[in-house]
Amino acid sequence: MRVEKLKATFEIETVLVHFPLHPETPVEGRSMAESYAARGIDPEAAHARMKGLMDAEGLPYGRRTHSYNSRLAQELGKWADTQPGGEAIHDALYKAYFVEARNLADVDLLVAIAGSVGLPEDEARAVLDERRFKDAIDADWAKSHQYGVTGVPTFVAARHGVVGAQPYEVLEQLVEKAGAPRRA
Repeated sequence: MRVEKLKATFEIETVLVHFPLHPETPVEGRSMAESYAARGIDPEAAHARMKGLMDAEGLPYGRRTHSYNSRLAQELGKWADTQPGGEAIHDALYKAYFVEARNLADVDLLVAIAGSVGLPEDEARAVLDERRFKDAIDADWAKSHQYGVTGVPTFVAARHGVVGAQPYEVLEQLVEKAGAPRRA
């Protein structure tokens, strides 16, 4: 919601650059309880924090028991961005993962999500099976590393950046610092 407000206020273009948050996560996923325990994090506190952030944004947020490898979802999203109306896949992927706690490493699920937003399922399956956007995601990961990205979301404008869910005012300051003109 903040990004949409920025785009309405400033003459900016947004580009999604994918980041490997936990690329070591196996296809079948990893238990959130185990992951939290290994890092000494209270699962209830972590969920409450994220739920509060999502509520503040007006975004739905469910309770996940597992984290899943998102590499193929990133490749599918990169392809979808090249298709008319494909940007809708990002909200559908968000809902599947963060609301419905679905496994985004499941090719059949990804194909169904593509179809649910009007993208051709046969083409989506071919993109995933042939890994047509593997190099593009590798390039995104390299760019993220080059920029020093350590978490998501990270917002970058003219080599300035902020990490994490930030108040709108912080993002506004970021684009102003980058020299983005306001819309008339």
